[in-house]
Amino acid sequence: MNKLFGTDGVRGVANSELTPELAFKLGRIGSYIITKNNTNKNKFIIIGRDTRQSGDMLSASISAGICSLGVDVWDIGIAPTPVIAWLVKNFKAQAGVVISASHNPAKDNGIKFFNHEGNKLADELEAEIEDIIASNMDELARPTGEYVGRIENKTDIVSSYIVFLEELMSYPIDKLKVGIDTANGANYHLASYVYESLGIKHFVINCNPDGKNINNNCGSTHPESLKKLILNEGLDLGIAFDGDADRLLAMDSQGRIVDGDEIIFICSKYLPILADNKTIVATVMSNLGFEQAMKALGKEFIRAKVGDRYVSEQIAISGAKIGGEQSGHIIFPELNTTGDGLLNSLMLLQAIHRSGKSLAELKDELKLFPQILINIKIENKDIINTNPLILSAIKKATDELGSDGRILVRPSGTEPLVRVMVEGINHENIKLHAENIANTIKAHAK
Repeated sequence: MNKLFGTDGVRGVANSELTPELAFKLGRIGSYIITKNNTNKNKFIIIGRDTRQSGDMLSASISAGICSLGVDVWDIGIAPTPVIAWLVKNFKAQAGVVISASHNPAKDNGIKFFNHEGNKLADELEAEIEDIIASNMDELARPTGEYVGRIENKTDIVSSYIVFLEELMSYPIDKLKVGIDTANGANYHLASYVYESLGIKHFVINCNPDGKNINNNCGSTHPESLKKLILNEGLDLGIAFDGDADRLLAMDSQGRIVDGDEIIFICSKYLPILADNKTIVATVMSNLGFEQAMKALGKEFIRAKVGDRYVSEQIAISGAKIGGEQSGHIIFPELNTTGDGLLNSLMLLQAIHRSGKSLAELKDELKLFPQILINIKIENKDIINTNPLILSAIKKATDELGSDGRILVRPSGTEPLVRVMVEGINHENIKLHAENIANTIKAHAK
């Protein structure tokens, strides 16, 4: 059996790769592995999903698997990933399940778990789940009668998360005009409601999901329509979420992207809650210019593997109060256990307000190195670690760049892609190195 779990749960084409039968097994076996050593007596698991048409099917299947183990399901319907994580921790659930494929196309879907503390699963637990599914030896208990789990509609508990966000905003931010792109995803109803309740002037686009249009030329992976909105309406900035709203990208008044590195820089410099923070956790993808800028501010800079759960692990070890990814997954561990696009957008607005500057001015305070990223579609991703010609091309480029740049070649954990990232002082130089490595990989891919 191929490995089920990637860097962010199990993903695949819904009803083809990610089938109802597999979802049932994941619900049943996953729930057992997560809860078997948990002393928490609340025998319920919170489930939410994004707006994909296949979400209902997979939710029904995974809920059935959980109930077959004698555990109840609290179904909160369509909700962002970070909402499930926050509710699991604050309502002391046994675990949480999110049905979403994040920024992937609508035909895909995914399943990811949170433990009772609202954290994503460690690699060891995922391996246990995979081993039982692969062995096809499910000998777990099958309670009957009154001991079978039940499914309850609990959409009302999302209101407690809204109150939590409202209480974080200690002063009104009514001078900024903000554009919001919800990607026709899990934040389509929540973002505008929260902004409205806080009195933030805003314009919303891509907030009419039909089950098929999530991430379709919109959201954080396709910000073109947000740029058009900002320029046409003369807005101060824009916020773009992905399908499950665990990350965001911002855009300034000129239509320039403000990525996760830049958002962490701005928040670290201007948010009062980070005034005494001494450590920044980023990933191997984060820009070298960002690292140098944070060190200049006296911060220790730690790079984690790609994936927000690895960022979370390093945050826990280091005691950092913020960490995140260039892609826009940003974690404030004292506020939520995982990346939270909506919460982070409010933190960014507060930082802008406190700075007394525009987002465009704040973006210009950070000098990033030119960076080239090339994605290569390939099934045999291991070739980058075994083919001598590919390894030679990477080494040659690394040696030529020296201390003036950085190269990272890594397989995607969620898609059949290899990502080639090269950064350095000279744009044309790094472009040549990136293209040479990418072409070598393509020439030897099988």
